[in-house]
Amino acid sequence: MADKKQNRKNNRNNNNNDEDFNPKFRKQRKKVCPLCSDKNLVLDYKNGEQLKKFVNEKGKILPRRATGACAKHQRDITLSVKRARHIAVLPYTQI
Repeated sequence: MADKKQNRKNNRNNNNNDEDFNPKFRKQRKKVCPLCSDKNLVLDYKNGEQLKKFVNEKGKILPRRATGACAKHQRDITLSVKRARHIAVLPYTQI
């Protein structure tokens, strides 16, 4: 009986060479910036449909960890969303 438990324990350790292995948490793939990956995509504050991808259902600007944008493009996204709100292309809030 003890041999079976020891074998199971060894199999688990042998299958996973990663020291930080935790079966509850998987390593997530790093998100790629949508603006860096597609060079033809130009961010335009007058295009509300394009900007809706970067805003949640309440109207808040999504953070970098959610959009996957790099720091440079996240600043551009924020500026574009704020400009679009100012000229009433996007709402400030959604009730």
